[in-house]
Amino acid sequence: MFLAIFFALALQDLPKPLTAVPFEKVRLHDAFFAPRIETNRKATIEACLKKCEETGRLKNFAVAGGIVKGEHEGFLYNDSDVYKVIEGIAYSLKATPDPALEKRTDAIIDWIAAAQREDGYLNTYWQLVEPDKKWTNITSGHELYCAGHLIEAAVAYEAATGKKKLLDVATKLAAHIDREFGWGKHQEPTGHPELELALMKLLRRTGDERWLKLASFFVDVRGKKDRGTKLFGEYAQDHAPVREQTEVVGHAVRAMYLYSGMADVAAAKGDRTLIEPLERIWDELVGRKMYVTGGIGSSGSNEGFSVPYDLPNDSAYCETCAAIGMGMWNQRMFLLKRQTKYADVLEREVYNNVPAGVSLDGNSFFYDNPLASRGDKRRVPWFDCSCCPSNIVRYLPGMGERLYAVSASDLYVVLYAASDAEVEVAGTKVRVTQDTDYPKSGK
Repeated sequence: MFLAIFFALALQDLPKPLTAVPFEKVRLHDAFFAPRIETNRKATIEACLKKCEETGRLKNFAVAGGIVKGEHEGFLYNDSDVYKVIEGIAYSLKATPDPALEKRTDAIIDWIAAAQREDGYLNTYWQLVEPDKKWTNITSGHELYCAGHLIEAAVAYEAATGKKKLLDVATKLAAHIDREFGWGKHQEPTGHPELELALMKLLRRTGDERWLKLASFFVDVRGKKDRGTKLFGEYAQDHAPVREQTEVVGHAVRAMYLYSGMADVAAAKGDRTLIEPLERIWDELVGRKMYVTGGIGSSGSNEGFSVPYDLPNDSAYCETCAAIGMGMWNQRMFLLKRQTKYADVLEREVYNNVPAGVSLDGNSFFYDNPLASRGDKRRVPWFDCSCCPSNIVRYLPGMGERLYAVSASDLYVVLYAASDAEVEVAGTKVRVTQDTDYPKSGK
């Protein structure tokens, strides 16, 4: 009884998390991000759409929907690239309306909707290649990962355009997952975390509490030895319950997406038992496994983490997606804890690490980002596994949502960048203008 009262009082001391000012309320006009966002709009989106067409990523949806005849092309996670490009298009359309691009995207969304099964299931690989084996390879099947990116794209597209078709598709898929997964159903975590944070976005957009319950399940079931299924191991951060984990291990991108989802769930529930392991892991990562650039995941063999202080320059892996994930997690930690150390790491990622993943002309990319080269390292237009280009195309145009945050009574400037924002603080509408040439100078 005493412990229950103590825990309840402890939760009362947890300050309410800050709320990020959404991307549609912020306009950047600085000398660093704004030109890159414009290049993303003019070049990178088109480059990614073209590659999605050439590699069959778009056609897969038309085939699955019975619109055209054919077979599935590419890897089992290729749907996710299409979703990430749509998310990037959403941010771009809000900043700079483009009727032709919007019409083109709506046509892609029609294909996606046509591909969805009546029960809500949607994944072109498993529908076309192994239709009898859905939900049988949670470790590396990427069904839940792709679903997460669909949800993120749908939330962004509805926020930018007001159109709900993709959001309806995503919600129907989420409902299908909710019927399949949970205590007493499929008791497995996501093999590649992503769905957790996406469900929290769906919660914030719709207000439906079942998405918080489902996200909490995916967090809580991870590492549980009595769940009735084999653990996925350190590579997928499924070696111990999340509340008992003390250091960052395994695949870097999976880790960052997991911690982002954990932070979102902790914020929504005021759960200190989730915040404490995140703090421990953050201290260990930033103190012993992060490059000066903000790069993380030094090992190419597992696309992730090795032993402490194993930080070679010329063989550094430092995946672009990991840099984006590190930025996502640190933004959430700042909103949760209001401590500037998290904003500092976010700043390091967005000014130093993430931009390295794409060329200045927006048409070529790095997957891994070593800190040294003997002239044999070049950016390329695409990869067979192109998670990094499609991640860049959505992260850069959404930069506005990382600049400002609000509490019940205060406005926080999280990053320095010349910009305008429309916010509401304590019931008062506020317009804030930030004028700076940072990072060129420190003023």
